Amino acid sequence: MRSAMHHLNISAVHADALFVSPLQRYQHPSIGQVRQAVTEAVRTFGQHGCAERMAQEFGEHPETAVTRMRWAHELVGKAFGEPAPELVRVARVLAQRPASCSSRAA
Repeated sequence: MRSAMHHLNISAVHADALFVSPLQRYQHPSIGQVRQAVTEAVRTFGQHGCAERMAQEFGEHPETAVTRMRWAHELVGKAFGEPAPELVRVARVLAQRPASCSSRAA
């Protein structure tokens, strides 16, 4: 499960970076544009900086931030071949379960 969690962390970084990038939904960006925007945002702000800016937007504009984050997750999944947000949520729940819940005595 360790590699799956690493993959989820990379997915979250990519989504945060796209979220804070200047790309807009109405532009219908290509896969290449999404990858470039993610790279530039991480280079400019760093991983933690992207997360901080994203959190600030959720605090200031929650009604629009939710829509933008859904869009970011969708495009990041297409651009980087990452799991859909629904799969991410399921994996996180499974990863947080105690080991005793996931193993059964024979």
